[in-house]
Amino acid sequence: MVNLDRRTWLGAVAGAPLAALGACAPARPAWTSRWVGAAAERGHRLREPAPVGPPALTRRAGVLVVGAGIAGLAAARALAKAGIDDVHLLDLEDTPGGNSRGHRLGGIDCPLGAHYLPTPGDSAVEVIELLEELGLRRREHGRVVYDERHLCHSPQERLYIAGHWHEGLLPPIDALPAAQRASTLAQYRRYAATIERLRTGRAYDVPTARAAWTPEHAALDATSFGAWLDAQGYDAPALRWYLDYCCRDDYGAGAAQVSAWAGVHYFASRHGFHAPGEGGEPSDDVLTWPQGNAWLSERLAAPLGDRIHTGQVVQAVVAGRHGVEVDCWSVPAGRPERWSAALVVLAVPLFVARRLLDTPPAALVEAAATLRHAPWLVANLHLATPLDDRPGAPPSWDNVLHGSPGLGYVDAMHQSTRPHPGPTVLTAYWALGGDAPGDLTAQRRRLLEQPAAAWAEAVVADLARAHADLPARVAQVDLMRYGHAMTVPAPGMRSSAALHALAATTGRVHHAHADLSGYSIFEEAMYHGHRAAAAVVRALRR
Repeated sequence: MVNLDRRTWLGAVAGAPLAALGACAPARPAWTSRWVGAAAERGHRLREPAPVGPPALTRRAGVLVVGAGIAGLAAARALAKAGIDDVHLLDLEDTPGGNSRGHRLGGIDCPLGAHYLPTPGDSAVEVIELLEELGLRRREHGRVVYDERHLCHSPQERLYIAGHWHEGLLPPIDALPAAQRASTLAQYRRYAATIERLRTGRAYDVPTARAAWTPEHAALDATSFGAWLDAQGYDAPALRWYLDYCCRDDYGAGAAQVSAWAGVHYFASRHGFHAPGEGGEPSDDVLTWPQGNAWLSERLAAPLGDRIHTGQVVQAVVAGRHGVEVDCWSVPAGRPERWSAALVVLAVPLFVARRLLDTPPAALVEAAATLRHAPWLVANLHLATPLDDRPGAPPSWDNVLHGSPGLGYVDAMHQSTRPHPGPTVLTAYWALGGDAPGDLTAQRRRLLEQPAAAWAEAVVADLARAHADLPARVAQVDLMRYGHAMTVPAPGMRSSAALHALAATTGRVHHAHADLSGYSIFEEAMYHGHRAAAAVVRALRR
């Protein structure tokens, strides 16, 4: 089932934002807005030919990591732990962290991308090791204990529906039209039983490389989540809205684009699905910080110091018999430079790796042509004074509006211990993947072409449905746009032979990116960074 309200909003707001806002937006916004966090021109330079002629400078490294997102930082960290010191990282942006970078607005830390980390299951050994090293997790008398300062404070989530805020994100039965209540509750219960059955065993362990795999899961991966829900008779509007929201939240696109395996994975890999009155989600299963997962990326990057080189637009990677040459444009130096290394870890999206390698392997060509990447918009709104609130559940960390084109907002000051409300930053997320592959291209183009002011007005107008006083309280809107934010786990991605082949690559160039798992989460990036580092260590010691 397609959420027509959301699609109408996306088309109208992104296509002609100023005309679509109606009476909710002020004629002359009191706030200012701007793009932050990324330079689109640098990324587009990847399409240009590599520099011809000798570079202005040649540098050398034992191992070179291209890309300082979570996978690249994890690879460098693992190499350092293995005693390999001559490791350098190159990154396009001015700050490492990839999708897990932070920002500061009005003196308040806030995220530019990923903003939480579920407490990991036993299979995510790389993440567990990191959390224990950082003092966030420990064992006491055989029991896992997390530092409560870093767990998401209550209340965690609320949903704005039918003019009121309600606890949790699943639409409550009493907020629905009377004619839908009995059938919706029955479908909630049936879906909960289905998830409970499917999550038995280890089929949904994270990272997926350590998960079991059965013909039933392969069948789920072969079809879309929307089609599977239709075939299973799940047609309750409230349930379908919620499941579509979950897909957009984790994967950047709706249920019509992601695989049924991915749709089930959202619940089966975590805390399941709970119908009203039949148990709830644990209240302490999320780690979060005002700057989001930048808190983690900053700590991954800190020990590497000046071995991280930012503002480096890598344009060519040429593997030879005795080493690898990497040509790049150094933005700080304003000149072409070359790096020479024995081995290279390409911790970049696969479509970028395809452009960089002079002779890409067949598996990379196939994977790059198949993978879809969702565009995202992240808007940080600085509020000088606290908002008035509608009736119902109190302000929470995650606040979602039913039927919205966005994913709601998180409050940067929710983790603070201040005794009274005050200035804050609300971070609003819009996943723009839509319901069809064509939506990805159209929304990516609109992100690039529409000015920051138009997107800011659209975000403010959307949130004003629940906070009528918000437009008057916003002082500044800083927007981050991601043209290719994350991989959409479309049908066939989980079982892709090309992705499996790339993860097992040998030679002088090794791939490390969450793309290799067919979907983008912190645990998968950490796993692939460590996996690639282990392969490099083996190669160096042969």
